[in-house]
Amino acid sequence: MSMEPMRADARDNRARILEVAEEVFGRGGSAASTEEVARLAGVGIATVFRHFPTKRALLEAVLVKHFDGLCGRAQSLAESADAGQAFFDFFSRLVDDAAGKLAIVEAFTDAGGDAAGRAAQGPRDLRKAVGVLLGRAQDAGAVRADVGLDEVYALLVGVSRASAHLRLDEPVRARALGIIFDGLAPGGDERTSRLP
Repeated sequence: MSMEPMRADARDNRARILEVAEEVFGRGGSAASTEEVARLAGVGIATVFRHFPTKRALLEAVLVKHFDGLCGRAQSLAESADAGQAFFDFFSRLVDDAAGKLAIVEAFTDAGGDAAGRAAQGPRDLRKAVGVLLGRAQDAGAVRADVGLDEVYALLVGVSRASAHLRLDEPVRARALGIIFDGLAPGGDERTSRLP
C-alpha cells in the first residue's frame, strides 16, 4: 500500500461517500446498496470500490466514523458548564440515533462484518464516554449517586432498542425518556430499597 498522502479530491470523495453511506445504510439497512451510495454521492461505483473494496469495508468505515462522531460529541459535552444537561442531552441523542445506528450495524453484520474488528472499538469508546458524562452529572448532583454505568447503560440500550424496533413516535419516546430521567434524578434513592 502506498504511503503517499491522499489527493484532496480523493479525500473529498471518500468523505462524501462515507457521509452518504451513513445516511443510506442508516435508512435502508441491509437492503441498501453501494450503487445507491455512489449515485447519491455523485461518484461512480468504481470510485466507491477504490476507497472501499467491499461493502463490508464501507460499512466498517461508516461505523467507525459514526462512533467517532458520537464520542467526539460526548467529549465536547464533557466540557459543558451544565454537566446534568450535557448527560441527559447526550442520552436523548443516542436514543434518537438508535434506529439508524442499528440499521448500519445490521447491514455490517449481514455483509460478514467482524465483531472483533475496528468497528468493535466504537461501542467500547462510546460506553466510556457515557461513563464520563454520567460521572460529571453525578458530581454536579444532577444524577443520583447510587446508580452505576452498568445500570445506566442497560437503560440506554433498552430504550434505544425499543425506540428503534417499535418505531416509537416522538411524544412516546419523550415520555419514556422523561420517566427514565425522573428515575435517575436525585431524591429517587429510596426506590432502590424496594429492589431485590
